[in-house]
Amino acid sequence: MPRFLPLVLISLLASYLSAQTPSRASLPNIIFVMVDDMGYRDIGPYGQTLIATPNLDRMAREGLRFTQAYVGASVCAPSRSVLMTGQHLGHTRVRGNAGMTGGVLDQNQARRVVLEPEDVTVAQVLKARGYVTGMTGKWGLGEPGSTGEPNYKGFDEWFGFLNQNHAHTHYPDYLWRNQQKVTIEPNVAGKRGQHTHELFTNFAFDFIKRRSGGPFFLYLPYTLPHQEMAVPSLGAYADRPWSEEEKIHAAMISLIDRDMGRLFDLLKELKIDDQTVVFFTSDNGGARRYDGRFDSNAPLRGAKGDVFEGGLRAPLLVRWPGQVPAGKTSDLPCMFFDILPTLADLAGAPVPPRIDGVSLRPTLLGQRQELERMIYWEQYSGGFQQAVRWGQWKAIRRDGTPASFELYDLSADPGEKTSVAAAQPTVVQRIEKYMADAHTPSPNWSRRDAAAPKKPSGKKKPAK
Repeated sequence: MPRFLPLVLISLLASYLSAQTPSRASLPNIIFVMVDDMGYRDIGPYGQTLIATPNLDRMAREGLRFTQAYVGASVCAPSRSVLMTGQHLGHTRVRGNAGMTGGVLDQNQARRVVLEPEDVTVAQVLKARGYVTGMTGKWGLGEPGSTGEPNYKGFDEWFGFLNQNHAHTHYPDYLWRNQQKVTIEPNVAGKRGQHTHELFTNFAFDFIKRRSGGPFFLYLPYTLPHQEMAVPSLGAYADRPWSEEEKIHAAMISLIDRDMGRLFDLLKELKIDDQTVVFFTSDNGGARRYDGRFDSNAPLRGAKGDVFEGGLRAPLLVRWPGQVPAGKTSDLPCMFFDILPTLADLAGAPVPPRIDGVSLRPTLLGQRQELERMIYWEQYSGGFQQAVRWGQWKAIRRDGTPASFELYDLSADPGEKTSVAAAQPTVVQRIEKYMADAHTPSPNWSRRDAAAPKKPSGKKKPAK
């Protein structure tokens, strides 16, 4: 299939948009900040007391705080695929960090599945509307030379990691700027002179300054607080009576918070604060719970990699002075597949066909919004698993296990401690039917093979 098929789609979208409102001059700038592996309770607006996050606290006071927002998947790459395409895990291209078959072999011999020409991203939708688009941080949806590179998926400018394994260091000796490999000289030959967080922030701020005439879309998927556990300074946490890892984790969160404050200051300096909507979230639940210290995922069960709430629920803050009401909280269940239609709605752009999410614009602008729907996930590690959120209910189905269906009433049991499946046969039946309909076969992941027992290979698997 031709690599540049998306250009045809963009052209069709652009022709449709020529008669649409609002006018280009009134379109908001959009900044979507997504951190990596941060727990639901790692920041002040969600109950954190030991890690200082004054700027995110301010963001919550000046904007909207979602309490039941969900990620696309409990691990990195598929969550980003859901975010970019507006399709849940039963439909989106990338359904795991590495495919079972096909894909592009990376340097660790992992099968990286990449976005294909027919996969339309939120960046392509906004670019067709006239937005200048930029990204910096971790991509994870396209290897070098593949159809999934950011420049083929709607980004005018980008700088960062293509491969998520490469992003496991904060001191790499190279990064990608558009389609060019850029040497990071202070990190060559094992040196550790340049932490990537500063590079990503500098790129983001430079992009905003150059594109402040708008409209622009900036996607900022930071790599903190993901492993490796490394940060330029422990700051205020250096002398705390904590483990070294706990100090580093806290310093990572505070570094993110510091630069969110710098971001808001820059928007005010450029006089575009009230023209810019800023989102803040995490790509999946916290990788480490830090129970008894930060309680990063409390009171939720599980962590990154789980289909329990601790792996799937994340903070979501939205700030847009004069548009998003200040100091409000929403308990509307929403998910990453809602981001594409929401941003398209804000930009007056049509959405691609076959997306699964809906626009959250009414909720963002303080209007009442009720969604009678089911939210879906699937996962292939540890056997094929499916999960659904439907109103108060959270269901989990595992192939090949004796107790294959679990049902939790989140209104009474947010920690998913006691399954009530036996007492709710009608609810179970409705959700099981939806699960069957929501899953479509993938050429890269097999439900049957995921459910089959794995034989030890004797080889160490590459980290994801």
